[in-house]
Amino acid sequence: MSRLNQRAFEILKAEILRCSANDIAGEVQRDIALRRLERFQAQTGTPLVLEDLRDAIVDLFPGFSEKVLKAAARANCPSPTTNRLRLASAVLAGVAGLASGIWVLNLPYPPIRWTVARVAPIVLLPSFISMDKNYRQAVAATEQADQLVNQATSPADLELGTTKVKTAQKSLDALPVWFLGYYPQAYCSFFQCGWHFTLDEFQGARKEVARMDAKLFQENNAQTQLNQADQLLGKAKQQYQVAPNAAEKQAAIAQWQQAIDQLHQLPDQTLAERMARPRLTAYERDLQQVSGMAMGTAQSSNLIEAAKIFAQTAQQLDPKSPHTAIEWEENQKQWATAIDRLEKIDFKDPDYQQAQTLLASYTQSLGNAEIRLKTEQASTQAFEEAQRLRNALFDTIPANATALSPSQTGQLRVIADTLDDVKPGTTVYTKAQVMLKAANSRLK
Repeated sequence: MSRLNQRAFEILKAEILRCSANDIAGEVQRDIALRRLERFQAQTGTPLVLEDLRDAIVDLFPGFSEKVLKAAARANCPSPTTNRLRLASAVLAGVAGLASGIWVLNLPYPPIRWTVARVAPIVLLPSFISMDKNYRQAVAATEQADQLVNQATSPADLELGTTKVKTAQKSLDALPVWFLGYYPQAYCSFFQCGWHFTLDEFQGARKEVARMDAKLFQENNAQTQLNQADQLLGKAKQQYQVAPNAAEKQAAIAQWQQAIDQLHQLPDQTLAERMARPRLTAYERDLQQVSGMAMGTAQSSNLIEAAKIFAQTAQQLDPKSPHTAIEWEENQKQWATAIDRLEKIDFKDPDYQQAQTLLASYTQSLGNAEIRLKTEQASTQAFEEAQRLRNALFDTIPANATALSPSQTGQLRVIADTLDDVKPGTTVYTKAQVMLKAANSRLK
């Protein structure tokens, strides 16, 4: 080992060049100092320490930097730790080179593998370990995936099955085809190899994994369709509950039926179809019940609207004005028709209470119409009877008579009493009052 290494020499040389003057004396001092250092570089032995470097320089350059001397000493005498690091680096470099070589020899190329397997099979130990691990993992993952995918009982099984299928696929992909039928005797005598794949078995395993992957795709699509149908059905139920009228209820029922149709369209032999099967019975039962209620609601609503139309027509006849018996008869028929519509609404219908409220009002209106009709008929009959009696009385009174006989006076009183039966609000009331006033004046 040189007593002064190149790095320490360069540190000292730089400081010598800085300290030396640009004259003949300075050049001489610089040359002497550099030659001393070069002799130390040529010598082998114990590396120079700080005191050695100081003795070699300070006599020529008394103001030489102590800091530079210490830096040169450190560079010339590295610590044991540094040496160990250098050794470790060298070892690691060697190991890395060896690992690179082994990696190259373990590349999945049959020409390399077969040659190495014949000459130095121990070099393929990483490949054997990897194949054994991937084989066991592929078998285990395939069996687990088969159970989870083909015998799934919940979406969680399908989710875990997806992970196992990916693991099996990855492990199968890691198995090189060239090893099929190859059995490393030395390795397997110690580690009990598990692989005895034939090419047909290997291809069968890959097909099985691919089939499960396709089944998972179908299952996931079916689960998505199931979730969408459930969401649509839940939304339809909510809309039906808050629907303010029959039209919006029918729209909610149509959406409800659409969701059930989607459930019927789920692919057969899928978990989603098996999960939807018991739900469909309940959904269809509820829909049938709701549809029946909706039909009843629509029918009762139609009956109520029809009753209101007849009632509106009947209400056009002003009850404060006198009307003929024919008009009151027609009015009575309109109220009766409105009541007939309301009486057809069953007590189970949601609109039953509203129908009963209208029925009470319309029945009262019908009663009023019947009273007015009877009053009009009785008043008209009384007025006509009074007119007949008056005509008969006039026929018995001579043209030159100045006073009525007692018999004629009695007849006139009968006429007045008959006119009293004519009630106010009838069509003949005004005429009857005129006749009654005339009769009363003759009776005084």
